[in-house]
Amino acid sequence: MTGDPMMRRFNLRAGGLSLLALAATVPLLAAAPAAAQQSPVPFDAQRGVFTFATGLERALPAVVQVTTLGQSEGPSSGDNEPTPISSGSGAIIDAREGIIVTNNHVVEGGRKFTVDMTDGRIFDAVLIGKDKATDLAVLKIEATGLSQIEVVDSDSLRTGDLAFAVGYPLGLDQTLTMGVISGLGRSGMGDRIEDYIQTDAAVNSGNSGGPLLDSRGRLIGINTSILSGGGGGNDGIAFAVPSRILMYVVAQLRETGEVKRGTTGVILGSLNAERSRAFGLGIVRGAVVEDVAPGSSAEGAGLRRGDVITRIGSRPVSNAGTVAATVGIAAPGTRVEVVYLRDGHEGRTALTVETPGTDPVIVGADAVITRGASVRAVADGLQVFAVEGGSVAAASGLQAGDTIRSVNSHPTADLTGLAGAMKGIGERTLSVLRGAETVEIRLP
Repeated sequence: MTGDPMMRRFNLRAGGLSLLALAATVPLLAAAPAAAQQSPVPFDAQRGVFTFATGLERALPAVVQVTTLGQSEGPSSGDNEPTPISSGSGAIIDAREGIIVTNNHVVEGGRKFTVDMTDGRIFDAVLIGKDKATDLAVLKIEATGLSQIEVVDSDSLRTGDLAFAVGYPLGLDQTLTMGVISGLGRSGMGDRIEDYIQTDAAVNSGNSGGPLLDSRGRLIGINTSILSGGGGGNDGIAFAVPSRILMYVVAQLRETGEVKRGTTGVILGSLNAERSRAFGLGIVRGAVVEDVAPGSSAEGAGLRRGDVITRIGSRPVSNAGTVAATVGIAAPGTRVEVVYLRDGHEGRTALTVETPGTDPVIVGADAVITRGASVRAVADGLQVFAVEGGSVAAASGLQAGDTIRSVNSHPTADLTGLAGAMKGIGERTLSVLRGAETVEIRLP
């Protein structure tokens, strides 16, 4: 069986914060129980130890091992039964219905799925749905006597909170590790809708899809990737999908088997140091309005090309991914407050989330969005400047920085020509220049 594919060159490392080290920071650790009970760490008077076991033990039976079976390769005897191709972890969030949440990359490519419980039982699971953009998937088992994990709103988290990761790493049985919340709102790890919780709790291959818990044993996120300095080892930087996004995605997958995200008609790029200098700004975090689709909510809100969005709702904006993550889990009709900079002055407006149209092309004055790829005209052609996580373009391998030369072998010289070539249904073959190499991209 291959290891958990989760870590895709991202890998998590144990935080190195042990109960012993934590206890050492608590005043009067060796004092009488009465004094110990005044400390921030729960104290078990009967055993005379500091422990978080009481809250965490309620969650552990609901953490399962997920095995994905795929098409057997090579010669087969008999009826060619699927064989294990990957494994990871999962969390039961609805015991009555047997609903388990895990990572999309844990179940990707699978024909069959099995779930191992802590009590030794094993069940076949049915895939209810998956969402590549958030790397989440929902499985269902038919079973009685299940436990479930309480879910808490991840918006209540603070950097420095304790965090516990649970899963089945590196072929081991269920394993609990501890660390802290190292950061919130992390993004920039790939073409996904990203608004990650960062933790230093040890996460390794096999932990994918397992829960990140608070000190009371409540689910705050689903572990999805790690950042490794080399060799795929645990370097203490792990990322989890927050429960705020998780519960929205799970609800849609349970209802329809897919996730439909809202839109506002704004075409965004990410602010960086170079662009910040060009705008004369003293910040390097934000989302730059590249264009606004005519007749869209963004146009009605008064946003213009060159505006820099710095806050959306109650959240500071790190880059375009922050805006996508917020809009992407808002129901149509939701009004989202936005703070932006224009010519050095702060402005405020509100975007109304709209139901995405069926047209595969959104045309702005200076940019076009097609199948999740945002394209603008530059000196040497039509350049892709952003690719939406989980989109057709992302799945097909189109990348930011690619320069589109032709569509279905017909040269495309301007945005009007590109928009016309991409309208309608059917596969399109794009010839793109990537560095010095020409690459063929097929978009369904």
